[in-house]
Amino acid sequence: MTSTLSPHIITVADPAALAEAAAQRLVHRVARGDRAAVCLTGGSSPQRLYRLLATAQWRGKIPWPRVHWFMGDDRFVPQSDPLSNMGAARHAFLDQTAPPQNIHPIATDAGDPDEAARLYADELRKFYGSDRLDPARPLFDLVLMGLGGDGHTASLFPHAPALDEQERWAVGVAKAGMEPYVPRVTLTFPVLGSTREMLFLVDGADKRAILSRVLSGEDFPARRAHSDGELIWLVDRAAAPEATR
Repeated sequence: MTSTLSPHIITVADPAALAEAAAQRLVHRVARGDRAAVCLTGGSSPQRLYRLLATAQWRGKIPWPRVHWFMGDDRFVPQSDPLSNMGAARHAFLDQTAPPQNIHPIATDAGDPDEAARLYADELRKFYGSDRLDPARPLFDLVLMGLGGDGHTASLFPHAPALDEQERWAVGVAKAGMEPYVPRVTLTFPVLGSTREMLFLVDGADKRAILSRVLSGEDFPARRAHSDGELIWLVDRAAAPEATR
């Protein structure tokens, strides 16, 4: 599988259409094989998608017993905390639909973010069956990504050392680059990129300026994201730069 050098940009009408399109792509990616893995993202953009997956219309389209759910990054807070990415995903759809053993949260109850990162890397390696990622055998079938107002994605913030990490699968982030200023744990670019499809979800007029800068090639973290398979930016019309509408 060859690396995608240029992203494919898909523009849809509004957040509802974005959720529908993302759900369709997710269902397509998990439809084949004995086991599938999806890496979720936090923030506001995927929440409509998550709620959609819990509805009767979509619930029956996903082979829940063989799909495993991971998280690209999380705040170092209990899952019961409103800031928890995994907590939000569980509340929106996972706890109603996925077998408990198929939900793989970051251990935010560990001693510190660095320990949680090591534990999550170990869990990912065990799931994958190797300590080395093979571009021909991606870890994930689908990785969902978001875009922050400062150009960050996952918890990979501008100018952070983690942007250049090539060996570790996950790292602790002592201080976030923007609110909420709580410690994080994030997967690194090589691991996030080990996927058949990386799908950015971006909506709202407040994201248009930063999205335009990222897509024009400025060196923001989100621009550094890559995929061993497809790299898709799914954006609604309010967020889309004029050139992509």
